[in-house]
Amino acid sequence: MDIIPQLILNSIIAGAIYTLVALGFNLIYGATKFFNLTHGVLATAGGYAVFYFGKTLGWNIYLAVIIGIVLAGLIGYGLDKIVYSPLRGRKASNMVLLVASLGAFTAVQAIIAILFTSQFQTLSSDIGGQKIYEISCPVAMRSICYGVGSAVITQTQVLILISGILIMAGLAVFLKFTLIGKAVKAVSDDEEVAKIIGINTNKIIGYVFFVGSAIAGWAGIMIGFDTGIEPTMGMSLLLKGVIASIIGGVGNIYGGVLGAFLLGFVENFGIWKLSGEWKDAIAFLLLIIFLIIRPKGIIKK
Repeated sequence: MDIIPQLILNSIIAGAIYTLVALGFNLIYGATKFFNLTHGVLATAGGYAVFYFGKTLGWNIYLAVIIGIVLAGLIGYGLDKIVYSPLRGRKASNMVLLVASLGAFTAVQAIIAILFTSQFQTLSSDIGGQKIYEISCPVAMRSICYGVGSAVITQTQVLILISGILIMAGLAVFLKFTLIGKAVKAVSDDEEVAKIIGINTNKIIGYVFFVGSAIAGWAGIMIGFDTGIEPTMGMSLLLKGVIASIIGGVGNIYGGVLGAFLLGFVENFGIWKLSGEWKDAIAFLLLIIFLIIRPKGIIKK
């Protein structure tokens, strides 16, 4: 039974990773009402930005992380202004927007693969010029490890968990207490009514794309430090984020968090007695169960 604590810890870590993806996805979906497939590849872009500026060029790692977050946000904002906003202006259906986002996903992923090849890469664990690596770490990860009973968690994974909680709390405060946040909620409730009362909905949706995409960039950066990056990782992240959002309550940031942790626990305990290849199948089985029994998710929008 010594494996149980590690399974619980692994489930929490997986839930935190899915939370980072689901938060930005739910924020964008709430304002636009369409499944933005480019969300996954923006996480990839954030990770590769840190790889290029921090590892290839040797810039300060903190600066590289900031650049990665901002760059992911700007790419998302640019895609909205260049692709999605004109389509919304022509009253395009959600299906058209979905197909457009799939095309954008494919294009961005191809550009990343052309620039950096399809080879798997790891991000440097040097912080401020000092390598945060201990040979005594009981797992093969380039990071400081902490023991929690008989389980082990790395410094990067602790940061993933803390950042997920802080981003969720920050979004909740932003949406409830700021003017822009209240405008975002108004657009999410009814875009046409928001236009009538004088809200510049295109501007607000642009802000939402930037913030949501920046969160995705942070998710990709954290995953890069934890396990590594590759150009095709965006689709897997997107699917897990979408599943977490749907079972938690699509468009609801709190529901996305609940769905993310539920998915993390079901996946990790599901493969306890099975092969790891079953993890994706278990995730989609959970999605199907929720679509049949509770299609609106744990928390309704």
